[in-house]
Amino acid sequence: MMNQFNSSENMKEKRFAAGQDRPELQKAIQEIVDSGFLGVQLRVHDEQGEWVGSAGVSKLGDAAKPPTNGHFRIGSNTKTFTATVVLQLVAEGRVGLEDPVVDYLSEFELDRRITVRMLLQHTSGVFNFTGEYYEDGTVVPGIPWQAQEWIDNRFKTYRPEELVQLALTKPMRFDPGTGWSYSNTNYVLARLLIEKVTGSSLAEEMQRLILGPLGLSGTVVPDTQPMIPEPHVHAYYRYEDAGEQKTVDVTSQNPSWISTGGDMISTTQDLHTFISALMGGKLLPAPLLAEMCKPYPKIGYGLGVFVQDAGSNGGGTIITHNGGISGYAALMYSTPDGSKTLTASINYVDDAAMSLAVPFQKATQSLVEQVFGGGQTSRQDDQVE
Repeated sequence: MMNQFNSSENMKEKRFAAGQDRPELQKAIQEIVDSGFLGVQLRVHDEQGEWVGSAGVSKLGDAAKPPTNGHFRIGSNTKTFTATVVLQLVAEGRVGLEDPVVDYLSEFELDRRITVRMLLQHTSGVFNFTGEYYEDGTVVPGIPWQAQEWIDNRFKTYRPEELVQLALTKPMRFDPGTGWSYSNTNYVLARLLIEKVTGSSLAEEMQRLILGPLGLSGTVVPDTQPMIPEPHVHAYYRYEDAGEQKTVDVTSQNPSWISTGGDMISTTQDLHTFISALMGGKLLPAPLLAEMCKPYPKIGYGLGVFVQDAGSNGGGTIITHNGGISGYAALMYSTPDGSKTLTASINYVDDAAMSLAVPFQKATQSLVEQVFGGGQTSRQDDQVE
């Protein structure tokens, strides 16, 4: 297997001159803070070397800047890790991309036309258990993840089977393979498939196939664990209670409500090491990496990654997945060969209206332009919800 390599040699981090002067990057992250976010951690690896910096604050009421090695919840970046594990099992001959998922997960009444590939590419049509938003403005709710109801129940444990069963009580969005719709349910099914095929937990398989070989000691698959390792920045949620605005620290929460839709914790260093190794061919055989980066028409989503044009100024193609969850956002961008990467964390005060969604899009676009030579953010929903 290609992922079994000597991490101390092949994955030895390049050492660059410390204190490299990149005022344009510091200015870009300060502008993000000025647009309404609490703090930013940014790590860039490019032809100029490595640059690491932060701006803003780690938590409300404290002047300390975010640590550049801080832990944070990575939201939907979890999907890229999960898709990689599934593809590694394909490489081991234990899973087939075109196999019906129901052959592995017979306990669920899944449409037999739904394949493993469709889970990873969001083309299964399965209802999103965090709720669906239809083109005509109709909203079909799923599990609670907003407002005071979520605040009061944010330490509740959900099992992945519960989330899938909830989704299967709702109508399909479309016939399998006939459309594209971002659904967290796809990746919870992928988790259950991994666990069924291997007889191990997702955390154990992630450790065997990715975290261990790459030495990602700052990355956590938490399941129901509410705490984030130190050091970490803080995240907040604002809601209205009896006409009064309340802001709650939601750094600690039980992330089982989102499961593999977006529960993992990491650092900018680990995200860089992961996406660089993945795109550099160190985790998947070339044919499977090519499948991963083959975009669905018009949407630009491959298997657990977005494939997008970095813009008209010669930026070329970039591979990305961003994530957002309850006051945390994670950015992860790479060139197709893994030679240039941008990884970042943003912590902020979230709310049910997602009032920072537009500034977040502007922030990501600004950073992509700085690093990749002019770009647009992908069409993805940057929130796991």
